[in-house]
Amino acid sequence: MATCIALLRGVNVGKAKRIAMADLRSVIESLGHTRVRTVLNSGNVVFDASRANAGKLSQAIDAAIEKQFGFTARVSVITAQELDAIIGKNPLSRAAKEPARFLIAIAATDAAMAKAKPLAAQRWAPEALAIEGRVAYLYCANGLIESKVWKAIERATDGGATARNWATMLKLQAVADAKDE
Repeated sequence: MATCIALLRGVNVGKAKRIAMADLRSVIESLGHTRVRTVLNSGNVVFDASRANAGKLSQAIDAAIEKQFGFTARVSVITAQELDAIIGKNPLSRAAKEPARFLIAIAATDAAMAKAKPLAAQRWAPEALAIEGRVAYLYCANGLIESKVWKAIERATDGGATARNWATMLKLQAVADAKDE
């Protein structure tokens, strides 16, 4: 068994794509996954899967959401080990001091983030960007809404990445690492 984290894009943001977390847990459980826990109300699910194939898990979860709720959510899945590595690698460690302005964007596939790779060579001051595989680390100095670097990532990945702030990533790590009592 592998502990995995599913990040759903655009769920419970505004009036569209609303999912009660209990319903989301039920959908994930219906796919045969166990120890399903949701974190916050924005489409973060920690669960155990018999196989940790991120691509297949992403597709299966998105298909189940579409069948149950009538919309897709562009799901990105990572393992708890990958999450630990993402947090441990953090090339923008100074940005972690402002967790609300420091985002981790994860694409469902390496190919989606590969389109954004050239952006990492550009200067973004006062913002910052680093890309490792299918993960982008973004410091949004003036917040997400005004962030030029986030808008560039959005365009380059054609909306194929979903982002969480540093505090949420740390919460996900804590839930993924927690043992049942």
